[in-house]
Amino acid sequence: MIEFINVGKTYSNNVKALQNINLQIDKGEFVAIIGLSGAGKSTLIRCINQMHDITEGSLVVDDVEVNSLRGKEIRKFRQRIGMIFQSFNLVSRISVLKNVLVSFVPELPFWRKITGIFTKDQKIKALTALDKVGILDKAYVRVDQLSGGQQQRVALARTLAQNPDIILADEPIASLDPITARQVMDDFARINQETNMTIIINIHHVEIALEYAERIIGVREGQIVFDGKVEEVTKDVLQHIYQGETKDIKEIQLEERKRNYV
Repeated sequence: MIEFINVGKTYSNNVKALQNINLQIDKGEFVAIIGLSGAGKSTLIRCINQMHDITEGSLVVDDVEVNSLRGKEIRKFRQRIGMIFQSFNLVSRISVLKNVLVSFVPELPFWRKITGIFTKDQKIKALTALDKVGILDKAYVRVDQLSGGQQQRVALARTLAQNPDIILADEPIASLDPITARQVMDDFARINQETNMTIIINIHHVEIALEYAERIIGVREGQIVFDGKVEEVTKDVLQHIYQGETKDIKEIQLEERKRNYV
């Protein structure tokens, strides 16, 4: 379980990214976080694995007070939380399999880190993860020879190989075409259903968020302005989240693309 209790985050330039966040996410939930660029969505999910420190309140993950962790405790804690980025964060000049094996580096003894030698069990776990996302046949292909969608699946396989309890995804389909985006979202949905793994996605594609997630959290100016089931999301709710005169989902997406372009 993830619990935010009166959480706030203020950056060094005195910008308040999060204000008075009170939120509970239970194991196995598939949650989509929506809102305008700069609303605080990325900050919200990055606080969960302490990529960002909170400056107020308390953030607890499975009875662990996240902001009390230091040094090795943080690294061990992060092994339980997979993080997927828009940019994939892959090493393009090496194979798909080697990129997935990177997930085991933190737990390797020093000599294995230096030599790059992984155990048979680790290789099996990496290959199994690739099979789960449908790209086992690409295991020995260099990453720079893959499409964007395939690279995102490699990033997902790398996360699955570490066997996390939670997956955080920060705009995982932002750079993908519509068909590929849905293929990646299908992977998230299947993993959530088959493993009961908690998945939290920060996403600009409102229509896709409503199609795949079971719960929507709307963030505006660093505050949660909506938290409910997908069925509860109406045009009025979307207008409230996005603050504009928007009438439907397509108009929201058009306005968001304009803002990103500018």
